[in-house]
Amino acid sequence: MKITVVGAGAVGATCADNIARKELAEELVLLDIKEGFAEGKAIDMMQTSALLGFNTKIKGVTNDYSKTAGSAVAVITSGLPRKPGMTREELIGINAGIVKGVAENILKFSPDAILIIVSNPMDTMTYLSLKTLGLPKNRIIGMGGTLDSARFKYYLSVAMNCNANDLQGFVIGGHGDTTMIPLTRYATYQSLNVTDLLAEEILAKVAADTMIGGATLTGLLGTSAWYAPGAAVCALVESIVRDEKKLFTCSVSLEGEYHQNDICLGVPVIVGRTGWEKVIDYNLTDDEQATFNKSADAVRSMNTVLKEMNLI
Repeated sequence: MKITVVGAGAVGATCADNIARKELAEELVLLDIKEGFAEGKAIDMMQTSALLGFNTKIKGVTNDYSKTAGSAVAVITSGLPRKPGMTREELIGINAGIVKGVAENILKFSPDAILIIVSNPMDTMTYLSLKTLGLPKNRIIGMGGTLDSARFKYYLSVAMNCNANDLQGFVIGGHGDTTMIPLTRYATYQSLNVTDLLAEEILAKVAADTMIGGATLTGLLGTSAWYAPGAAVCALVESIVRDEKKLFTCSVSLEGEYHQNDICLGVPVIVGRTGWEKVIDYNLTDDEQATFNKSADAVRSMNTVLKEMNLI
């Protein structure tokens, strides 16, 4: 098993570190455009192997995609964050070019690879990959909802003073602070509905905190988070390579599911060896569906930029 992570920044390196520690691959390639950066990160991580006891071989490379040949899974974290004064059109245009170029280079040497998209705006970059690469839809997965759902369970655990591992909860919709939808109605604590355990106003605060979870960390850190995003990617990789068939929220191509078409959006899916295998229908209420539709409209407006710029 060989896995590639493109982008050796904080998220990519954390993802690679998690994958190596879990021994999900015999070889892990960490690739970056900056000379020597991925090599340095790889050597640093490999020097922990004698201390942590893992056997995965981590190789860092500078922009040499031939070294990624034969990868079963490729994680794409490349792209720029939005900078002051930068319009969303500029950000989408720059990152679309980066993500498309990275994906095409990966597929040149690993034509059967499953792609996990992390680059932002994530739903739009997933849609770009779907529209331009010619891959089966099940091999293109946007990570965002997996991370959002983990944050949801964290805030629930704080509100309930319980172990987050005893909770189930999912966030659907777009990967953005105004587009994600924490499904509090379906959240459970050891099979008990949290709606029976927490007051409505507390649940509303949990949902609100979840939606601004990324922005909260950016405000505290001065940059985007990396530990939880890296772990979220690793969880998806593990479900793929070990064919675990676990349920995650991922941004995937919708063709009528949840009453949406021609869009990639976060919904619950089963993830296994072939990528995402099927969408799970949570039977939304009319109000939940209306909120989901609004989320889709917001993401679709971002996707329109791709068309206006002739990127798809």
